[in-house]
Amino acid sequence: MRHTWRALILGSTLISATGYAAVTADEAAKLKSTLTPFGAEKAGNADGSIPAWTGGYTTAIPGFRNGGRRGDPFAGEKPLYSITADNLAQHAAKLTEGTQALLKKYPKSFRVDVYKTHRTAAAPQWVYDATLKNATNAKLEGEVVKGAFGGIPFPIPKSGKEIVANNELHWRGEAWQNDFRGYLGTASGQRVLSVEGLGEWQMPYYAQGQEDKFGGDYWLIRLVNSGPPVRAGEAITGRQNLDQDKTQVWVYLTGQRRVRKLPNACCDTPTPASAGVASFDEVDVLSGRTDRFDWKIVGKQEMLIPYNSNRLHVPAKDSDVLMANHLNPDHVRWELHRVWIVESTLKPGQRHQAPRSRYYIDEDTWVAVLGDRWDANGQLWKTLWAHPVVMPDLPATTPQQQWGFNDLLSGAWYASGVVNERSTQYKAVPRRADSFFTGEAMAGEGVR
Repeated sequence: MRHTWRALILGSTLISATGYAAVTADEAAKLKSTLTPFGAEKAGNADGSIPAWTGGYTTAIPGFRNGGRRGDPFAGEKPLYSITADNLAQHAAKLTEGTQALLKKYPKSFRVDVYKTHRTAAAPQWVYDATLKNATNAKLEGEVVKGAFGGIPFPIPKSGKEIVANNELHWRGEAWQNDFRGYLGTASGQRVLSVEGLGEWQMPYYAQGQEDKFGGDYWLIRLVNSGPPVRAGEAITGRQNLDQDKTQVWVYLTGQRRVRKLPNACCDTPTPASAGVASFDEVDVLSGRTDRFDWKIVGKQEMLIPYNSNRLHVPAKDSDVLMANHLNPDHVRWELHRVWIVESTLKPGQRHQAPRSRYYIDEDTWVAVLGDRWDANGQLWKTLWAHPVVMPDLPATTPQQQWGFNDLLSGAWYASGVVNERSTQYKAVPRRADSFFTGEAMAGEGVR
């Protein structure tokens, strides 16, 4: 196994060094045979702890209505085993360095409950068809994805950058609303509400039948704060473009009664949507531009990751899922899945608070579920996490803006997408007019 792992690393390094090889029609044909339509290995693993993919989870969850609480389809299952600081060494090979650090830092409260693995990833057939088309058409020109629309751009990736692009453009629906809260946890164990509001999201990249109208803005967001009181009425609107130089973000500040365009809405710049607690490139674990870093595929490995996390949404109170220093392990589901491991290293002459990061991207969904970041002194600084939720109504398995991080040095932490006390969780909605996601529209609706 050690030799296989070394071969994976060597092969990945060679791929990164020689550039981005094209995917042939014969390779793409595997998406209809040995690979899933999104490019994951269809077969299970040798001992059966990871099952074969058989189409994902598309069975309606009883009692679900659009926008309401989406129940846990696996509520009756019990953990297969639990990992604590006491038995960490036995399971360390399948845990990220960040997860291991949390077990060591909070030995009395943090644990990993491991459940049966369910490969729930699914998407509409038209998204699968578009992914097959992208496999032979999509390419990277520098940092910009070209020739892709409506599906995973690189289902058979040849480089770290292609995997990162797959995460950025993963399937999560076309247009939706989400009413959520974000909390900052202090090192002393206090929880501070940092944001409360209704977000509107839209992905023109997944606007079915609109490929001829797609201009490169793939991700649109508009978030209006209703709390905490000091931030009520603030708003942010963003338009992320495949060419990140064309990305635009505006903020509305109630004290100034005006809309301002952010000059540098990327990278380690603090994002107003989290009250400056997280940086732009930490949203959803990994997002935004990639040009400050060199990207390398480390390999693919079986890892324990948060997955099928519907149980996090079931408790009726935010306090039920938020403990002093981390999420409540009683409501966090971990499963064994194969993930792509991608590492970023800061290029010479560039600046960033985290010169090195490592990301763990689920092979079935292309969602970045975990990430670790090191500071300029080489210390493991932050561990990032997201919690994919089973949504058979779309169908999809993707986080509902449910992400966050633990600062392993300061002890602070952040949880976004907390919906337990909110009236609207993920609600699929019709596409809005493109003009809704502009600074001008936000300025016209300022109410405070």
